[in-house]
Amino acid sequence: MNTSTQPDGKWMSIAEVERETGLPRATVRMWERRYGFPAPARDERGERSYDAAQVAQLRLMQRLVQQGHRPAKLVAAGAQGIRELAAPAPAARARAASPQAAALLRVVKQHDVDELKLQLLACLRRVGLEQFVAAQLPAFNALIGDAWSSGELQVHEEHLYSHVVYDVVREAIAAVAQPVRDEAPLVLLTTVPQEYHGLGLLMAHAMFALQGCQVVSLGVRLPLDQIAAAAQAYKSDLVGLSFTGALGTAHVLRSLEELRGMLPPQVRLWAGGSNPALHKRTIAGVRSIKDVLAIPAMLAEDFALPPVAAARAARKLAA
Repeated sequence: MNTSTQPDGKWMSIAEVERETGLPRATVRMWERRYGFPAPARDERGERSYDAAQVAQLRLMQRLVQQGHRPAKLVAAGAQGIRELAAPAPAARARAASPQAAALLRVVKQHDVDELKLQLLACLRRVGLEQFVAAQLPAFNALIGDAWSSGELQVHEEHLYSHVVYDVVREAIAAVAQPVRDEAPLVLLTTVPQEYHGLGLLMAHAMFALQGCQVVSLGVRLPLDQIAAAAQAYKSDLVGLSFTGALGTAHVLRSLEELRGMLPPQVRLWAGGSNPALHKRTIAGVRSIKDVLAIPAMLAEDFALPPVAAARAARKLAA
């Protein structure tokens, strides 16, 4: 099929779909193969090409899968069913109605980088780093995600928000007064090759820093053999991975099983994030992080590291 003959001309390559929806192209191809959706046309070179309606549906599906919905059931529900499921719940509408959330969304849409950073910093100073990453950021992320999945925000605007959040949290981590504790584990943080999202790693990094851990963050999309090599190179005591709902259950479980087999037995492997696979089946030698607030207690259990009170660990940022 020659997509250039389509009347609206709004066709995207699979690389563009990946950028537009946040879904790895491998996931898009897997859904096509397993569930019959999306159903791309082919351009003059035989490459996959997706129309605007399919891209919009994939964007909504990505958001719903992160919330725990199964791709097969979403495809079966059809486009209308997906739109109904993706409609903001009352709690989400209440968040959007709060002055703070409304102001945050407004400055993102206005592309006001300085004001966005000021608002995030004001919230951080008010609640402290621990509560900021454990409660405020998840709420803000959900708000931005709802606006993005509904088409209210464009991809570049969602990226703007993420970039400013990274800046704010990294600066806050650097300002943590708690020194590295000799008895604390060295923590390596990253994601598997198919996982593109790193905000979860950033939130975990903050919590580990508050507990006096030395953290080596290697960003996203690291091959499993390189994760194992890095754990050896940095003499890591703990490897932490983050998974969003965009990855299939089988892939998440297989990745964790394979990496567990590559790591020395004494190196702990923890996995967190919104992917339902993390709470579906227990994997020997792998611990699931249900919430970043659980990290201090987990460190106490696995490393006999007494938790540090957040009030003593965080230093108020200069106004």
